[in-house]
Amino acid sequence: MQYRELGKTGVKISEISLGCWTLGGLNWVNGVPNGWANVDEHEASEAIHYAIDRGVNHFDNADVYGNGKAERLLAKILGSKTNEVIIATKVGWFPGTAAHAYEAKHIRHQCEQSLVNLKRDYIDLYYFHHGHFGDNGEYLDDAVGVMYRLKDEGKIRFIGQSAYSHDDFMRLVPKVKPDALQSYCSAKDDKFVAEGTPTRKLLEEYGMSFIAFGPLEQGIMLGKYSASNPPHFEAGDHRANSARFHNENLAYLENKVNQLKNHFGDSVESLARVALQYLLHYNVVGAVIPGFRNLNQVKVNLSAMDKPLTQDEFNLVRSLFAN
Repeated sequence: MQYRELGKTGVKISEISLGCWTLGGLNWVNGVPNGWANVDEHEASEAIHYAIDRGVNHFDNADVYGNGKAERLLAKILGSKTNEVIIATKVGWFPGTAAHAYEAKHIRHQCEQSLVNLKRDYIDLYYFHHGHFGDNGEYLDDAVGVMYRLKDEGKIRFIGQSAYSHDDFMRLVPKVKPDALQSYCSAKDDKFVAEGTPTRKLLEEYGMSFIAFGPLEQGIMLGKYSASNPPHFEAGDHRANSARFHNENLAYLENKVNQLKNHFGDSVESLARVALQYLLHYNVVGAVIPGFRNLNQVKVNLSAMDKPLTQDEFNLVRSLFAN
């Protein structure tokens, strides 16, 4: 496993880390499905311990993943190893009884609850989970203030900002001054880390790391789904309503994946290597955080950990998705 510094913190995280959204299982927030198919605890445990044994030291979680279930399950599986790894979690999508999830007192409450869930005295990296701080940004100042107070109190070590647009990052980074940014990123859409883009310039100017979720396009980049036989998901699984699984997108990516197979091989390990190492080719990327359900998926992801793309391979992939 290779490691990269998280921003300017001095902390090293594994290039291939693990996203824990799937650990929350089927879930709803305010009537909106935002979970995944339920996972088997034994299979998740096998996967996590295998990953740790092979150098994975960074797990990405959130209060909204199963409304706390994912944090609790991760803590249960880690057991005494919990302080041997870097744990990130987030606040913002689970409002509880607050008018807005970024109310300062709600952030403090959620931080404290995440510490209980994770069975820890501190959170290594605590993110604002999205960029909406009220219709007129009315929660922003107090939210940033309480985040830094939590840091001063030792409840969190580092601050992160997750968002979904250049505009959000450009507006928030000067105010939040985070150590890391997080958003979706894949070979299909690398706009946040591509050279010369607004977010890439911010990453360089502030010395932040980018943590990339969705590098496998939720399995589509591995050839797992077909437009001719689209998947069906249970109620409570956010994928049931995701445009990512509409036939048009599946057909587009299926064509690209077939071209990748011609160049790199048709094994799932070969495709995982392309998807993950493409993003790791960018030096502003601190880690990719593919999700997982079982040991086999973690084995596939980690099979790419010591196989970076050459410059020619990177250019080939980039040109393929530019068209």
